[in-house]
This record gives sequence, structure tokens and C-alpha cells, in this order.
Amino acid sequence: MFKKIQIKFFIALFASIVFVGALAPCFAQAISLGQTDVFFVDADYDAQGREKIIANLQRIGANAYFYVDNDWLAGLNQTKKNQVKQSLQVLDSEFHNNIYPTLTETFGSEWKPGIDKDNRIAVLFLPMKKNTGGYFRENDQYTKLQVPDSNKREMVYLNTDFINSSLEKSFLAHEFTHLITFNQKNRIYGVSEEVWLNEARAEFAATLIGYDNLEYQDSNLEQRVKIFLKEPSDSIPGWQNKIEDYGVLNLFTQYLVEYYGIEILTDSLKSEEVGIKSLEYALKKNHFVEDFSQIFTDWTIAVLINDCSVGEKYCYKNENLKNLRVSPTVNFLPLNGESSLGVSQSTKNWAGSWYKFIGGKGGLKIKFIGNPENLFKVPYVTKSDTGEYAVGFFELDENQKGEVIISKFGKEIRTMIIIPSIQSKKSGFLGEEPSFSFFWEASTALSKEEKEKQEQEALAEKCLVKPVSEMDRKEILSQIAEVEALLAQLRARLKEFDLDNPEIEPDINTDTDAEPEPNPGQDFPEDSDCEPQPACRLEGVICCSKFEHNLSKGMKNNDVKCLQELFEILGPEIYPEGLTTGYFGTLTKAAVIRFQSKYADEILTPWGLTEGTGFAGKTTRAKLNQLCDE
Repeated sequence: MFKKIQIKFFIALFASIVFVGALAPCFAQAISLGQTDVFFVDADYDAQGREKIIANLQRIGANAYFYVDNDWLAGLNQTKKNQVKQSLQVLDSEFHNNIYPTLTETFGSEWKPGIDKDNRIAVLFLPMKKNTGGYFRENDQYTKLQVPDSNKREMVYLNTDFINSSLEKSFLAHEFTHLITFNQKNRIYGVSEEVWLNEARAEFAATLIGYDNLEYQDSNLEQRVKIFLKEPSDSIPGWQNKIEDYGVLNLFTQYLVEYYGIEILTDSLKSEEVGIKSLEYALKKNHFVEDFSQIFTDWTIAVLINDCSVGEKYCYKNENLKNLRVSPTVNFLPLNGESSLGVSQSTKNWAGSWYKFIGGKGGLKIKFIGNPENLFKVPYVTKSDTGEYAVGFFELDENQKGEVIISKFGKEIRTMIIIPSIQSKKSGFLGEEPSFSFFWEASTALSKEEKEKQEQEALAEKCLVKPVSEMDRKEILSQIAEVEALLAQLRARLKEFDLDNPEIEPDINTDTDAEPEPNPGQDFPEDSDCEPQPACRLEGVICCSKFEHNLSKGMKNNDVKCLQELFEILGPEIYPEGLTTGYFGTLTKAAVIRFQSKYADEILTPWGLTEGTGFAGKTTRAKLNQLCDE
């Protein structure tokens, strides 16, 4: 990580550099092993919140000075002090032979000889807060006249917690990349890189040198994978210096370099552009047709399925990442009958979100409603019962609305996953990004044959006194007669409604969505589930008890009956049919839509909807309960 300078300059950068050169000595100050120096440090990272420390020079290498905090060193016994010296010797060798030559050949040199006129950089070890590997301060690259707490050195800071750990070399590579970036971007081009892309290059440094692949276990990459899988929906450019930021950024950068080469990072560094625009500049320079949006979308699919057989860019090539897969948020749909589920979600620019749908039977329809002020992309992935993946995309209109219908869901197609993301903003990422809402609705519908079969089975079992297996011939014939009589009554009653209501399909033999109404004269067996439930009444006025559960088409319970009774009181404007059967069918759904439209400001507007859905969810229930209270 690095700390950006928090001052305003009254002179241009190029003039500052000339001024620095005029004030700096013509030769480096004499430095000897064992000497102590005073250093300013960042109180936000220091374990004790200090702003200044005294450090001891423990090792002088070919490319670096290695300092250690005096107070921390004084607390070690001789054995541990010897371990520190050995660790610094190993780290010095690693820096000279691998880190320094690899990173400077790839990204370019740090400022050399720099503000201190010394070819060596300074590496300062001190105790830091938990989960901090190290940091880089831009302040040190300026004179004290410009920045009073400048150490006037090319230097980086590392946590003493890892001084004897194999991770320390990865952290040194990370922070040294920040030092290079300052010279290549700030000094040469006079622009400051967006933090997230600055961190992306630094995160990839350990992989570039080979530390992550040769020693994957306990490596920096393995740590980042664990972080990513816990929080994969973090915004890539919305950098907040949280541990989650490192996970998602590292895994995206791994993918970017695998398919588009390290040149994308180097060429974007050596340009006047910053952030996404600099990456797209580098992509064009290297003759790629993909833009950042295409790459990000492919990546959100790759981390879900990680299978090259589905698409050449829907996977990682790195063997250590072959088993990486995010876990989507799972949404269960009822296995029997028709169902509908609607949910409002939120996301940020360039953040992946994965929603999985399982269960259900028949046709699955996913309706997506985004925010018209944002550009959404919504790929989806289906998985067959044989384990084969298929990828598709929602076609969104200018209002960011669209829908997809998956036939044979629950049979040949076992799961569906949608991956919505906002891809509107391309520059100006300065920290936490705002969230924007979107809405999806998943509904299942049975085929005509399946509906008829379920209705026949339901009617046949509705009011049986005892199981069919225990009936004799006479009892079976009696039950058949009762069911046939009930069917005849229902058809006759339904036909009356069909004749009066042109909105209902007049063919009573095929209208399987209409609501069944029990025959008031039907004799039900004692203790039968078919016995009508008492209506909800308060002070002589029909009123529903609190609606605490969502209601949707296909349900049959007392809450639905109470809903219908309330709609009946509200009059024909809402529920012209006035049926109180307890079954949530086509007529009740239409009544819910009318109710939602009437109170749209309270029910639909909070979700960004303009049309009723027929699903009695949170805001619909709130309005119903309000009317009951009144």
C-alpha cells in the first residue's frame, strides 16, 4: 500500500524537481553500519501511533540500506537479534538478485540517484498494525520545504511482524513497485495514478518475480485468494484500503495479465492516462479489440465457472487457480406449482454479483430492472443436469430492463446464475463508490399438461376421508362421484365469470389459472382440512390480521383469504370478482397489481418500479397492514 501526499503545491511539478536538485547536496551523506537515524513514519499504520522513530542501520546492501526500529530491536534477546540479521541478509540477496532487476526491467527505474543523491533505497522495519505488510509514502520524495515530514529518501516501510517470514520478500516487491510508479508516473508524466491501479501493479509484483507460483502455499497469492472468496463482490476501482480490496484486485489482475500480457500494466504505467483509460490505451497499443468492460465481464464469468471448455477466456490458466470459484447467493424456488420471487439488490461500479436460482419446475423467467442512469451488463450461466454450462446475456433496453426465459427448468436445466454489474464510471475513482439499486424477479410457470395433472391430483386428494389404499370399491366410486360433481359445479361457476369478464380466457377447459371456489353446499368430512377458516374481523368490519409473510400466485392459505376479503371491501376498482377462496390465482394477482398501482408511490416507487408485479412483498404488505390498522 502507499500513502498519497496530502498537500497543495504552489509550483508545478517540473519546477519542483528543478528546485529539489538545486537544494540537494552533490554527493550522498556518508553512511556507516550501526548508525542511528530519525525517521518520520505514518501514525495511521504504526502499531503505537507514532509519528517519528529512531532506527538502527543493520545492513548495507548493493541496492538498499536496511534499518530496524531501535525500540523494537532493544526488546529482542541475542538469539532473536541474530535471526533478524540472518533474515536481512537473505532479504538483501533476494532484493539484489531478483526483486530489483525484475521490477526495474519490467516497469522502469525508481528515481535514481533520487532526492538524496544515493543509488540505494532505504528499507525501514518497524512494528505496524495487524494485517499491514508495509507501505510507501510519497511525502519522502519531496523537500522539507514542500513537505515538512519528508525523510528526503527513496524508501519503503515494512512490518517487523514478517521480518522472519517468507512473505517479507513479496511485501518488499510490492512496496518497491510503488516507488517505481512514483518515478515513472508522477515525475515523468506529471500525473498521479489512481490508487487501485497503482495497487494492482504492486500486487502482481510477487507473481511476476515467481514467488506466488513456486511457493504457492502460504504465499501472498494464496492469502489473497482466501480474502477474495470471502468477499468477491468488492468494487475493483473503489479502493478503500481494506483487506477485501486486495483480494478482488489481485485476482482480477492475475486474469488480466494471463490473457493480455504484462505489457498492459507496463504500457498503462508509461502513459499520460490513468486508471481504466490507461489500460484501454495499453490494450489498443497492443492490438487487442477488447475494452475494459469486456474483460471485466469475462472475468466475472471466469471466477464463477472457471472452465476453459465453455469459453477460451472463462477460466484461469494458472494451475494454482484452477479450483477457484466464487459461491453465488442461492435463491430457492418451490419444487411444486408456480412461484414468483422478487428481490431488490444494490451494487457498485465494477463489482461482481452472482445470484443462483435452483428448484422450481417448468419454465423459468428472470426479469431484470436496473437503474436507467447506470449502464448494466447482465450475463447469465445455466447448468444442465449433465453438468454442462452455457453462457448467455440479457438484452437490456434503454431503461435497463430485460428478461430471459429458460424452458425445461428443473428438468434438463438444473440451475441458472445471473451476474449483474454496473459499468458506467471510467475515471475519477477517489475512494468508496456509491451503491445503486436494481431489481430482479424470478418466476416459474407450469406447462398446460403439468397444470392439468396437478389440478386433477389436488382435486382427487382434496377431501378424502382416508387413504386410497385403504378404501374398498364402493368407497372409491363414492369419492369419484363427489370429485366429478365438484368439478361440474366449479366449471359452471367459472363459466359465469368468463361470460361477464372478457379478460379471462373463455375456454373453461384450458383456463388453469382461474381461482377455484369451494362449493358452499359441499359436505366436508369432520376434521377435514377443507373446512373453511374463519374470516378475520375487527369491530364488525372485515379486516386482516398482520400480513407477515409474502404472498404470491399459487399459494393457498388463510392469509390469502384475508387478502381477498380486504380487497372485496376495497371494491370492484381493486377486486371486481370478489372471490374469497383462499387460493392465490390469476384474479387475485390482477387485484394485487391494481392495488399496487393505486398506491404506487408507497409500494412501487421505493423499488424503482413503474408497474405492479402481482407479488405481495414488503412494501405491499406494509400498505395492507396500514389499511387494516385504519
